[in-house]
Formats: sequence, C-alpha cells, structure tokens
Amino acid sequence: MNFDVSQIASFLLAVLVVFLVYRRFRRNFGQQPLRPIRMRVRTVLLLVIAGLLLPAALHSTAFIAAVLGGLSMGIALALWGAARTRFVRVDTQLYYVPHTYTGVAVSLLFLGRLIYRFIQMYGSGSTQPGHAAGLDPSQSFGMGGMLHSPLTLGLFYVLAGYYVCYYSIVLWKAKRVTAEDLSPAATAPG
Repeated sequence: MNFDVSQIASFLLAVLVVFLVYRRFRRNFGQQPLRPIRMRVRTVLLLVIAGLLLPAALHSTAFIAAVLGGLSMGIALALWGAARTRFVRVDTQLYYVPHTYTGVAVSLLFLGRLIYRFIQMYGSGSTQPGHAAGLDPSQSFGMGGMLHSPLTLGLFYVLAGYYVCYYSIVLWKAKRVTAEDLSPAATAPG
C-alpha cells in the first residue's frame, strides 16, 4: 500500500479549516461570553498578520486598492455590527449578543473565497496545497497565493478590519455598560 503524507496533511488541513469555520459561525449566534483577553489576543494576532502582509502587498495599485477597499469595508461592517450589538448580564458574567447578519456576512465572504481557492487547487489535480499543478502563483494556496491575488488579499483585510474594529468597540463598550444599557437576560448558553 502506497502511503502519501501530503494527502494526510491536506486532509488534516481541511478538517482544521472546517472546525475553525464551525467555531467562527457559532460565535455569530446568540449570547457570547465577554472574554477580553481572548479578544485582545485575536486583535493583536490579526494586526500582526495584516502588518506582515502589508509591505509585500504595496507593490502595485491593484493591491493597494484591495487593501484599502478591504479595510474600509471591514471597518464599515464593524461599525454597523457594533452599533447593533447588545449586552446581557447573567449572574456576574457579562455577555454580548453580536449582530448576527453582519458576522455571518463577513464569515461567508471569507469562506466563499476559501472554498473557491480549494476548488481551483484541487480541480487542477494537485494534492499539495502550495504546489497546484498547472496554476500560476496567484492560484496556489497559502500566503504566496494570497500575495498574488488582490481579491484574496482584499477579503483578508475585510476580515481583519472587521474583527479588529469590532472587538475594539465591544471591549470599549463593555467597560462603559450600565444597567440601563443591558438587554433583558435570557438563559445562559449551555
């Protein structure tokens, strides 16, 4: 029996992506416990990744437009969603209730592009994520492919702009929430 490690790596990557997408979608529905440390860590991580991608992305006007457009769209969606986010206190725990449609829209943009890239990569007959047979570098999966595709880069900056701005606003509002600002308490998520 011929054992190909690259197929196992591709399978494990696909399982990890499905798990992360499931968790991301789950966070768009219902009460979410306010966890400031996790939110700050995610914000810093997205800022670091966005900062690392920025110098390589500034080599053409198409990429600059993608970055600026993605950030603008992400920030606009974050402002819209954060204005509609509510807070609930159950016992001593503070929860936030995100605007479901905004979070789902951002997640679907990213997921749609990810699925499109997987279909392109595996439709070409390649089983190795970084080396899609017959595809130019912009069609490969991974950081190199992202830096060759303005659309993929722009969608990443939508995601980064949205979550950095949204989490920052939610954390800022949570520090200033008063009893009058709280929505009626529902049951704690279980």
